[in-house]
Amino acid sequence: MTDFRCLPIATEIADRFRATGRDDAGNELRRREPGADSRCPCRHCLGYGQSGQTMLLGSYNLPRPRGVYWTPSPIFLHAGPCSRYDRVNDIPEIVRGALVSVRAYDTEDQCLYELGQVSDGSEIDAPLRRALDDPRTASVNIHTAKPGCLLCRVERC
Repeated sequence: MTDFRCLPIATEIADRFRATGRDDAGNELRRREPGADSRCPCRHCLGYGQSGQTMLLGSYNLPRPRGVYWTPSPIFLHAGPCSRYDRVNDIPEIVRGALVSVRAYDTEDQCLYELGQVSDGSEIDAPLRRALDDPRTASVNIHTAKPGCLLCRVERC
């Protein structure tokens, strides 16, 4: 399989959210604790919030794709500092633990529909491999399949 990285949001964005209390749409960030209805997957460390931790919930403007497939996404973020996820050829816990949608895009940010697939996160290796091994793919976004929230972006190394 092609070497890849699952990319979290930039530290600068996480820091801005925490410092301003505002999301990319200018909304006040909501504060939540993980519970039975949500494990609050942090888009910076790509791990789950733990009991007793405060999580921030806000709208994030995805950097890609641009154009007609662009969309903002609700995201959770630890209220306090956390280490930015940085691993090669590794699928983060928040992807493995969800029903996910793999969405591949070409260099012109056109969705490659035939490479898209909904999968249990524990079985994401094959759909992700198929998308990354296709020479037309420039990047992949992995979203939660039900609400459609971005979990991470994936790029070849």
